[in-house]
Amino acid sequence: MKMNLLTNDLLAELSADHHQQPQLSLYLPTHRHHPENQQDPVCYLNLVKKLELLLRESHPAELVRSLLKPFEALGSDTVFWNHTLDGLAVFGSPGWFRVVGLQRTVPELVVAADSFHTKPLRRFLQSADRYQILGLNQHGIKLYEGNRDSLQALEPATGVPRTIDEALGEELTEPHRTVASYGGVGGMSGPMHHGHGGKSEEVDSDADRFFRAVDRSVLEAHSRPSGLPLILAALPEHHHRFHQVSHNPFLVPEGVKMHPDSMPIDALRTHAWEIFEPLYNARLAALADDFAVAKSKGLGLDVLAEIGEAVTGGRVATLLIEADRRIAGQIQQGSGNVYIDGNGSEQGDDLLDDLGEWVVRKGGQVFVVPAAQMPATTGASAICRY
Repeated sequence: MKMNLLTNDLLAELSADHHQQPQLSLYLPTHRHHPENQQDPVCYLNLVKKLELLLRESHPAELVRSLLKPFEALGSDTVFWNHTLDGLAVFGSPGWFRVVGLQRTVPELVVAADSFHTKPLRRFLQSADRYQILGLNQHGIKLYEGNRDSLQALEPATGVPRTIDEALGEELTEPHRTVASYGGVGGMSGPMHHGHGGKSEEVDSDADRFFRAVDRSVLEAHSRPSGLPLILAALPEHHHRFHQVSHNPFLVPEGVKMHPDSMPIDALRTHAWEIFEPLYNARLAALADDFAVAKSKGLGLDVLAEIGEAVTGGRVATLLIEADRRIAGQIQQGSGNVYIDGNGSEQGDDLLDDLGEWVVRKGGQVFVVPAAQMPATTGASAICRY
């Protein structure tokens, strides 16, 4: 079974309005290694059983069997369960099925509703605490993505040179071809030159050209598509050089003054968060200020019924939704009227989730914000275009 990685394009696909109903969402924390991962398929199939019970309450048996068939096939795919990440999200509707691997854990959850439950994915992609790290020296790069809680290695996109040889090829000068590296993971640390002291200017020129190539490709393939701040992790002498040649507006001024190979990944996350936390807090404060200014002009909304009408009309430019809150209910198609189900269960529609989907569908931005930083207590705050 193919595992998809979480991207903004995948989130947009889940939020598209062409899916038939019912739409099923399943979330499961998983494990990367043996023996912890042995129980993952058992827990998964228990959740599939919960989905079956939910569906049988209001759908014919034939439709239930059809909907659950790909879910059950995934449960018996032993190869798949030997290569899981930290979390799993599985989505299905009539004639459509997707499996998403997550690099952060998630609570167990099943939802059968009129739309997919995507807020946990939005929290990963649209939380204000996410950043990327570029690990760099004169010979190669490493990429990471994370937040305050976790950090994972990121596979460089096609076209991003991993090494100076990939970037410069035949244009690489001879002195750089005879650089030997000792110590460090993957031969990425401690370069030692042999017999070419008079060629240092050529080596420096190679480094500048390599850094420029890395800067261009990372900007186009990672920074612009994700919109995430980029933290440089490199030896002190490489920071000034890279910042001199960089045209990446997402590159933050401060960086980690060590190469990632010199520390465990959790230590790298700690150093990166020390740099990023002030930027994160400033970003949340700016969002709250923007909302306050909008509200003073009649363009800031925090009443859910008013937000529902505004999002379906395409008026909302920015929506803040509370991270760990669920409000049972939904937006009625066409009218934009908000329906809140006082007796709703955890397995039904989440109104905040629906609001986020509508905003994205209408070209707006959504930020998932911790409760303490929300500018309103209703679970959502909207900044309108007009």
